[in-house]
Amino acid sequence: MDFGETLAERGARPVGRVVADVLRGMPGAEVPDGFAAAYEHVHRITRIGDRVRDTHTAFADEIRHAAVLCGARVPEPEGVAELVFGRIEDSRVMRRAADALLRIRARRDLVCVLACDTRRPASVRRRTLAEAGIEACFDAVVLSCEIGLRKPHPDFYAAVERACGGVPRERIMFVGNTPAKDATAPHLYGMQAVLIAPTGRPAGLADPIGVIAHFADLPDYLDRIDPAATPPARRHPRPRSPTTAPPRRVGAHDPGHPE
Repeated sequence: MDFGETLAERGARPVGRVVADVLRGMPGAEVPDGFAAAYEHVHRITRIGDRVRDTHTAFADEIRHAAVLCGARVPEPEGVAELVFGRIEDSRVMRRAADALLRIRARRDLVCVLACDTRRPASVRRRTLAEAGIEACFDAVVLSCEIGLRKPHPDFYAAVERACGGVPRERIMFVGNTPAKDATAPHLYGMQAVLIAPTGRPAGLADPIGVIAHFADLPDYLDRIDPAATPPARRHPRPRSPTTAPPRRVGAHDPGHPE
């Protein structure tokens, strides 16, 4: 399932001034006044390229390129993301969405995978989930910043499929709010999909794709399409016989701007 505008509101992005301030606090760093503008330029250019290729340029690489442009010295670019995104408040998880997820996990034997486009490291995103009381609901996270790919690249959904533990892709349900990335692309990949669309079903959306107005509506949607719930849910389902269908997997996303 997705994160931004699915489970949470959209979060703030790091601006060049904030990145420069964080770097100046790192031992051995030399950051001139021109770094903020250099970072903004590099991020703008790399974002355009990433959108075209459905890739995700590492935050550390953006820092390196900006440093070259302005003559900065950054000893350990790989450690910058944790510091920067620890300074910036993450997206706020919506209480209604969190309650719905807890309700689903309490009633159904499934595995939940968080899958989104984001520059925030897994440690930061997991901390946000923990603060909302839902970190334990997720068995895995698939983040564009960790795999170097963004939705709708097919290999992004392949990573989600692997995170679901080898379950057939037709039993994986992708949930998110962006039609192209969270509904159409996973549907074409062979997954089930549910689009969160407060204004209703978009024109041209494939008929098999479900539509709900808010993530809070997902428990009732699952009850309608699959009334058989198995309380309580288990993080690690017990072994099943070959004739028993595996549990449904529910996955999640992020909007066009990585949160």
